Amino acid sequence: MSIKLSQRGHDIPASPIRKLVPFADGAKARGTHVYHLNIGQPDIATPEQMWDRIKNYQETVLAYGPSNGLLEFRQGLAEYYAKYGVSVTPAEIIVTTGGSEALLFAMLATCDPGDEVLVPEPFYANYNGFAVQASITVVPVTAKAEDGFRLPPKELFVEKITDKTKAILISNPGNPTGVVYTREELEVLAELALEHDLYIVADEVYREFVYDGEKYTSIMTIPGLDQHAIIADSISKRFSACGARVGNIVSKNKELMGSIMRFAQARLCPPTLEQIGAIGALTVPESYFEGVLTEYQKRRDIIFNGISKIPGALCCQPKGAFYVIAKLPIDDGDAFAEWMLSHFEMDGATVMVAPAAGFYATPGLGKDECRLAYVLNTEDLEKAMEILAAGVEAYNAR
Repeated sequence: MSIKLSQRGHDIPASPIRKLVPFADGAKARGTHVYHLNIGQPDIATPEQMWDRIKNYQETVLAYGPSNGLLEFRQGLAEYYAKYGVSVTPAEIIVTTGGSEALLFAMLATCDPGDEVLVPEPFYANYNGFAVQASITVVPVTAKAEDGFRLPPKELFVEKITDKTKAILISNPGNPTGVVYTREELEVLAELALEHDLYIVADEVYREFVYDGEKYTSIMTIPGLDQHAIIADSISKRFSACGARVGNIVSKNKELMGSIMRFAQARLCPPTLEQIGAIGALTVPESYFEGVLTEYQKRRDIIFNGISKIPGALCCQPKGAFYVIAKLPIDDGDAFAEWMLSHFEMDGATVMVAPAAGFYATPGLGKDECRLAYVLNTEDLEKAMEILAAGVEAYNAR
């Protein structure tokens, strides 16, 4: 008789993005070049200001920092948020070990085991993993591709609300859809929160990545939500610093932040040296973001146009972040992604995509969809889209 795992040990899902890594490793071992469209790892250089602060760190001991993060960093974040109309103090910010910990802390502080969180789907796949860790249930409210993955109507949320519903969790701009919610859509969420006494947890990591004149609106600029609104954030995408693992959580709800602080104390402190670097990153000029945005919009256009040329493929042009959900003429996204890595190459290269079923909580949805991240340079993206189109054709002709 073997020793048993916990139930959550059984239930926690494998990452739909990372579970294909062994197949990618196998392709590389055969000498096949793999174009990675599967993961949101930007190739833009991390700002020199971040590296300079780390290189010039003069302390002789790399010591524990405060559980809520370095004061200088939190002060810098408060100034940063003010540019987006969000007025907060350093005391209303807690630094976390990446945006992942911010989301987990938000779930742990707002929900008891067995409680429910409403999430528009498709959604960032790791929300499922965080929910399992917190012993809560993600309840999907399905957004439709034909509607541009816009926020589902209010009545669909109301239908899903029970006495166990404690929060609504959104990604804005959206991962994996690229949707950017309007102020009017966020006001609908505010109505739901106030009418049903719910928290709104807004994952706003991609606020810098908004295209075509669309406007990003933070949940914390909607009146009346001081006790309800929570921002989960990260420097990973903004400064192309995914490995730093520095995020933060923001709320004006003092009782909530007091609870989150106790969770923060239990894990001691977020990374000290990376926070030092992040303080430097906060000093980058606006021209840095302007250049990054111009580059990503070029990439967005390449990937959208490439998908549009595949017979039978459908996708909505993303307006934010750097992802797109594409409905492809395939029978199974998981099988297709594995086949591309194991059995297909063109000119010595293949493409790695993320099967989209893992971004849905409703069984059966997303099976013929994939998420693509446009994080490669334009030349590589052009090649990757040619390979993807050829791969779809060859997959269906097996």
